Amino acid sequence: MSNNANPNYFRLGAFVLAAIGVLIAVILIFGGGKFFQKSFMVETYIKQSVTGLDAGAAVRFRGVKIGQVTSIGLSGDIYERDLPFHERRQYVVVRMQIFGDKVNAEQISEFVKNHLRARVKSMGITGVNYIEFDFVSSTADTQILPFSWTPEYPVIPSMPNQADEIISGIQKLIGALNDINIDGTQKKLDALLGNLNVLMAGNGKDNEGVIESVKQLNVIMARIAKATDKEEIGVLMRELAAATTSLRQTITSVQGDTVLTMENIKQASENLNEFSRIASQSPSSLIWSDPPQKITPPNGAAGQSGAKK
Repeated sequence: MSNNANPNYFRLGAFVLAAIGVLIAVILIFGGGKFFQKSFMVETYIKQSVTGLDAGAAVRFRGVKIGQVTSIGLSGDIYERDLPFHERRQYVVVRMQIFGDKVNAEQISEFVKNHLRARVKSMGITGVNYIEFDFVSSTADTQILPFSWTPEYPVIPSMPNQADEIISGIQKLIGALNDINIDGTQKKLDALLGNLNVLMAGNGKDNEGVIESVKQLNVIMARIAKATDKEEIGVLMRELAAATTSLRQTITSVQGDTVLTMENIKQASENLNEFSRIASQSPSSLIWSDPPQKITPPNGAAGQSGAKK
C-alpha cells in the first residue's frame, strides 16, 4: 500500500512547487520588478492625527508616485521606551520606502534646508490619505518638531495637515468671536451712526449740517457764475473806465490849483523879505515915507505898479 502512495505524494509535492513558482512569477510580473528595484528609507514625524493613512499608502512628489508607506507607529514605542510616559513626545513615526537610487543623509539635509516637507493629504471624498513631498515657499509659520533620539533613517520634517489647519483656523475664529463684546460694539456702532446723522443733517441749533452747507455752497457758486457772466463783466469794465477818467481829471485840477497857490506864497514871501529889509535899514521911513505899494498877483500887475511909482 505504501508503494502505491509514494508516487501520489511525489506528484502532489511537484504540483505544489509548480504552483508556488507560478505565483512568484505572477507577483514579479505584476509587481513591475519592484522587488529588484533600488530604494531607500526615510521617515517623518507628525504631531496630528493620521486617520486614513495606512501602510502601503502612496508617497508622491508633486503628484507623482515615488514610493510607499511601509510602517506607521508611535515614537514612544520606537524611540522613547526608556523614558517615563509623561515625558514622551508621542509623535507619529511614518516610515517610507522611496524608489530610486539611494540618496545619502547629506543630500536629504540639503533638501530640507531648501524647504522640502512632507504632508498628509487626502485623495478626495474616499477618505484615503497619502504622503505628499514638496518644496514649500516658506516655513516661517511652521517649526520642525524637536526630538532627542537618533533616528534610524533620514528625517524629512512634516507640515500640518491642511484639514487640521482649516479646523484649527475655524476654532480660532469661533474663539475670537466669543471674546468679542457684542453689546459694547453695538453701542459704539449706534453712537457712531448718531454722530454721522448729526454731521449730515445738523442738530437744529448751532450746527446746520453738511447738507445745508452744501446747499449754501451751491447758492454761492450760482452767484459767482452769474457775476462772471460776459454781460456783467462788460458793465463792470465800463464803470471802471469811467471811474478812472474822473479820477484822472480830479488829479489834474488839483495839480493846477496847487501850482497857482505856490506862486502866490512865493510872491508874498518876497514882499515880506523886502519889508523886513527896509524896516531894519530905515525904520523912520515906515512912518514918514509914502505908503507901500500894493501886493498884486504875479500876472503882470507888478509891472503896472512899478510904472505908477
